[in-house]
Amino acid sequence: MKRLRKNYIKSNLILDLTPMADMVLLLLIFFMLSSSFLVEPGIKLKLPKTKTTEIQAENKIIISIKKTGEIFLNNREIKIEELENELRLLLPLQKDRVVIIRADKDSKHGTVVNVLDKAKIAGAEKLAIATEAETK
Repeated sequence: MKRLRKNYIKSNLILDLTPMADMVLLLLIFFMLSSSFLVEPGIKLKLPKTKTTEIQAENKIIISIKKTGEIFLNNREIKIEELENELRLLLPLQKDRVVIIRADKDSKHGTVVNVLDKAKIAGAEKLAIATEAETK
């Protein structure tokens, strides 16, 4: 019996990887530029340190309290008397109605409690206190 042989045409196929490398680099640049980085608001505070911290997503309502007693709502200075009304306007726009409190570790406890109370009265369902991770 004769063996049937298939005649293969040998060709020099060269796979050019340059376009693929270009696409990978373009995708890398795209994701680096479009990814959201957690940027802390511009108010300088010394946050309390804890062993466990949880990163919160952006686009939340953030109330910052300086040690001098100044209160900021989303980086805008506000008086304590206006805080409740401003929160009543902002909270319905939030899906989960979370308010993050960033209080300086040397701020007065009474001021922080007053802000927490105003947020709860305005309709905040969850209150979170921002902290920094403890360095070892």
